[in-house]
Amino acid sequence: MSIKEVLLIDEDENRRSQIVTVMNFLDFSVKLTSIDTLEQGIDNQEQKLIILGESSQLVKSRLQPLLEANTQLRILYVYDKGKSSALPKSLKRYLVMLEWPSKYQQLVEALRNVQLATGDLGDEVSQRASELFRSLVGNSREVQRVRQLIQQVCSSDATVLILGESGTGKEVIARNVHYHSSRRNKTFVPINCGAIPGELLESELFGHEKGAFTGALTARQGRFELAEGGTIFLDEIGDMPMQMQVKLLRVLQEKVFEKVGSNKPILSDVRIIAATHRDLKEEIKKGRFREDLFYRLDVFPIEIAPLRERIEDIPMLVNELIQRIEHDNKGSVRFTSAAMMALCQHTWPGNVRELANMVERLAIIHAYGVVDVKDLPEKFQGYQKGADIMQEGLVLQEDFLAKEPLANVLTAPTAATAPVRLPNSNNILPEQGLDLKEHMNNLECSLIQQALDDTKGVVAHAAKRLNMRRTTLVEKMRKHDINRAE
Repeated sequence: MSIKEVLLIDEDENRRSQIVTVMNFLDFSVKLTSIDTLEQGIDNQEQKLIILGESSQLVKSRLQPLLEANTQLRILYVYDKGKSSALPKSLKRYLVMLEWPSKYQQLVEALRNVQLATGDLGDEVSQRASELFRSLVGNSREVQRVRQLIQQVCSSDATVLILGESGTGKEVIARNVHYHSSRRNKTFVPINCGAIPGELLESELFGHEKGAFTGALTARQGRFELAEGGTIFLDEIGDMPMQMQVKLLRVLQEKVFEKVGSNKPILSDVRIIAATHRDLKEEIKKGRFREDLFYRLDVFPIEIAPLRERIEDIPMLVNELIQRIEHDNKGSVRFTSAAMMALCQHTWPGNVRELANMVERLAIIHAYGVVDVKDLPEKFQGYQKGADIMQEGLVLQEDFLAKEPLANVLTAPTAATAPVRLPNSNNILPEQGLDLKEHMNNLECSLIQQALDDTKGVVAHAAKRLNMRRTTLVEKMRKHDINRAE
C-alpha cells in the first residue's frame, strides 16, 4: 500500500504486541501513541494509518468529535473476536471494523478498505481496481452489455441476481458491483451456500450465541454482521435449503435477523447480491426454491453468457491470464495462431475457469515456450489448425520469436512490466454466424488499446506502431471511446 507508517493506540498489551508483530511482518512501520498525542498532532497524522484497539469509554467519547472534525483520518478499529463491538453506530460509520485475531485475507481487505474510505487509492488498491475491470475481459457484445448493467445498478442498493453457468465469472461481476457502489469502503463478504451443510448454514450466515448448540463454546459473528454496511454475496443461492430460504426472505423483507440461540433482533444494513447456475424458475416448479424469495432476489438480474457464445473474447482472456501468471512470477507461455484458433473452436463446458486452468497448466509444462496445436491437450487435436490464416497486418508470434529470442525478451528492461501480446487470431466463423462489422470494430479497438498500452499512452508512438497518422488514430480513438489514460 502507499501508506507505510502506522500509529497504534491500544490499551490491551497482549493485543498490542500481536498487532505490532503482524504489521511489521507486512512491512509497516508501527509507532505506539495515545489519544492525547493524536489530538495534539492531528494535522501531521492525516496521511497515516491509525489502528485503534477496543478502547475505554473515555477514549470512545473523545474519538467521535475527533473523527467528525477530521474526516480524512484513516482508522482501523480492532476488537476481540467473538465479542460485539460496543461502539455506537454513529461512530462506526467513520471506521473500518476488524475482529482480532484476524485471518491474513481479512486483514489485507480491511487495510484496503481503510484507504478506500478516504478516497486515497494506494498503488495496491489501484491495482485491485484495475484487476476488477480487467477481470471482465472482452469486447464482445455480451461483455459490453454486462458492463453497462453493472454501471446502471452500482449507484443503487437494489438486490442483484447474477445468472450463468459455473465458471463464467459471477463473483467477478458481484465484486465489480460492490467496488463501484457507495459501499465500496465497507466489506465484501462472499459465501457459497452450496458448500456449507444445511444445519451449519444458519450459524454461518447469522452467527450464534455461546452455548446455542453443542460445540458453540463462544459467541460468533455471522456473515451478515461481518458485512454490515457493505455487501454480502450469496453464491449458489439455488442450493440453499428450503428452511434457510424462509429466514433469508425475512432479512430481505424486514432488514432484521436473529443469531442462533438468541431472540434479540439485529438490524441489518447489507446489500445482497445472489448468484446461481441453476434455472430458478424450474427449481420453483420442482418445489426446491421458494417463489416469493425468487421475486425478492430478482430485482435486477444480470445474466452472463457461457464462453462458447462469446468466443471472440478468448484471445483477450488468454492474454489476461498470461499477464496474471507473469505478475505472480509463475512463468510465462505463448500460443501460436493455430493453437489460438483451436482454443476458439472448443465448447468450454467449464467456461473461463476451465480456460484459466489450462493456461496455467501449459505455463508449467511449456515454461517460457511457445504452445502449438500439438502441445494442447488431446481434446483439442481434432480441431482445424489453420495456422496460415491471419488477418492482414497482424504479425505472427512465431516471426517475432524468430527475430527476438525469448530469453532476450524476458531480460529486456521493460519485460517485467510489459504484458505479453497475443495476436487476435479469432478468425473462425462460428456456426451461428457473426456480425462482421462489429467483429472488425472489436479487433481494431483491441489493437489500438494494445498499442497505447505498449507506448504508455503516447498517441504519436502508438500511431507509429500501427503505421498510421496520429490524426487518424485520434479519430479512431474517439470513434471507439478509448481514453489513453485508461
